[in-house]
Amino acid sequence: MYQVPYARYCSSMNNESSSLIRFENVSKKYGTYCALSNVSFEVKTGEIVGFLGPNGAGKTTAMRIIAGFFPPSSGRVFIRDIDMAKHPHKAKRALGYLPESVSLYPDMRVSEYLQFVAKLKGVPRHELTDHVLGKMSFCGLLEVGHRLIGRLSKGYRQRVGLAQALMADPPVLVLDEPTTGLDPTQIKDIRDLIRALGQNRAVILSTHILPEVSMLCSRVMMINQGQILASGTVQELGSCLRDREAIHLRLKDRGDQDRALKLLRAMPGIEGLNAAEEVKGETFISFETSPEEDLRPIITKLFVEQGISLVEIQRLQLSLEDIFLGLLKDGKLGRRFP
Repeated sequence: MYQVPYARYCSSMNNESSSLIRFENVSKKYGTYCALSNVSFEVKTGEIVGFLGPNGAGKTTAMRIIAGFFPPSSGRVFIRDIDMAKHPHKAKRALGYLPESVSLYPDMRVSEYLQFVAKLKGVPRHELTDHVLGKMSFCGLLEVGHRLIGRLSKGYRQRVGLAQALMADPPVLVLDEPTTGLDPTQIKDIRDLIRALGQNRAVILSTHILPEVSMLCSRVMMINQGQILASGTVQELGSCLRDREAIHLRLKDRGDQDRALKLLRAMPGIEGLNAAEEVKGETFISFETSPEEDLRPIITKLFVEQGISLVEIQRLQLSLEDIFLGLLKDGKLGRRFP
């Protein structure tokens, strides 16, 4: 594996301000539609921060504003303490951007394209070959460097997109849905690359894939309808729902589902009652309740008395999806954690 020394680059980055991305009261409107509303946050060196939210929440709009793709309607954006509106070219030199749909030149070979991008980003001519080879090695592209981009798999094209974002060693990386459309092996490879990149940069990525945030991100910003719903680590976000826990039940006979749901609806303290799709004739029921009282013995006794085919009942910690839906339901906008 070809490696390029990064000591000089890492040393220069350590001398910079730790806050590499800063949003100050940023809003974006398209006509009368408000895609972002008064959003403020910071991302520091060494952080991988995930924008989490449903489609249309405002994630891509925020990514494009950070990348300088278009300006906000109001508010200010700073990249490495450089005002994007006042010095856009200087601010963008510190950025690497991987859009959701990577636009590449299909008729160019991988190595040719990356050399072209490196020149555009101002990599000195005498460093060009080593620089490009270093990024190709890091992204696992050395074996396909001679191939036409248009003939690469989706996974390799995504790697090329990541390599172009890394040209000129930007301290800030903006990754919009970086694993969309990849198979499980490709997703794991891209996640491993992102983890490595986040060690000495500020990385912000958007996703609607909940497990991805837990696996990759040091901090989460949940966004919905253009506003920050909550911000913190997964553990910190879960702490604001400490008064809830999840109960999961499994019934052997799907025919018992309606009776089971009727009994559970009549019990106090049960919220968010759901029946999941059946598997091999079984059915799954879940709900949220207070952890202060363990309802499992009561439910088990009741179901046995009623002849309901209960196979399993267990208490589980709330998942990231449960947390997000709970915060959305409660409307706890703007929660921040230290």
